[in-house]
Amino acid sequence: MNCAKTLLIIYHSHTGGTRQMVHALREGALTEGSVQVHLLHASETGPDDVLQADGYVFATPENLAAMSGMLKDFFDRSYYGALERINGRPYATLVCAGSDGSNAARQIARIATGWRLKAVAEPLIICTHAQTPEAIAAAKHISATDLAHCHALGAAMASGLQMGIF
Repeated sequence: MNCAKTLLIIYHSHTGGTRQMVHALREGALTEGSVQVHLLHASETGPDDVLQADGYVFATPENLAAMSGMLKDFFDRSYYGALERINGRPYATLVCAGSDGSNAARQIARIATGWRLKAVAEPLIICTHAQTPEAIAAAKHISATDLAHCHALGAAMASGLQMGIF
């Protein structure tokens, strides 16, 4: 019998910042060797993936003060297929923001509340300060310090799952 817990990381990234963040988070989660970690792009993720996981990380860039359309599309496609079937499971949020990121995090929290998920960490918002059209469209570079925060969140999520804390 396989008792390993599964952490599902669902993300979208357009300019690479969120991708760097989820890879650091994944590496942190893998430090808890008995937790299975699945990293899936939002376009490739559906309700069956959600149902098979024990915990979640939702990761998005901030687009026009909101979560990305691709992550919203994932929620649109998966919401009713998982509703009432994942109550109480833990989640965390990553946002790669150009300025603030709090509205994107709030949108995810509202959906997670509808799913009756349990937030186990404050949203981790990494601000790139991209404010011009050129900076917004440019490939992002996330600092080692910020990536270390992502790594630590991944380790904490996996450890909490494995120990049954959440």
